Amino acid sequence: MSTTLATKATVERKWYVLDAADKPLGKTAVAAADILRGKNKVTYTPNVDCGDYVIIINAEKAVLTGKKLEQKYYRRHSGWVGGLHETQYKTLMKERPELAMTVAVKGMLQKNKLSYSQLTRLRVFRGTEHPHAAQKPVVVEF
Repeated sequence: MSTTLATKATVERKWYVLDAADKPLGKTAVAAADILRGKNKVTYTPNVDCGDYVIIINAEKAVLTGKKLEQKYYRRHSGWVGGLHETQYKTLMKERPELAMTVAVKGMLQKNKLSYSQLTRLRVFRGTEHPHAAQKPVVVEF
């Protein structure tokens, strides 16, 4: 019995929809990262970008458990002295829930050159509507 390894030419990409309503932000991000990396496929190969497209809807209805809304911060730095910008997750989830979901998924991908191309296949939307109905995405329950 031989092992089949995926190559760039043999990868077939599908579209999947994840509904984040009333589900923890982290569990939604884990499910999205697994699909983006291609770990749900039989032909998963770690050194080949064999993942699929992921659409996350209802990002504003995702839940943070415990006291994370008050205690967790999104931090970025400009590179200048005193250039640290902190945003509490309470305000981040109100104003930009798409960014909160994208940052969570990005943190769960590998830290290598494949992660950029995998992250470009992630689409996050605030509500239930998305413009990718023509691709016939499959709804995933997790």
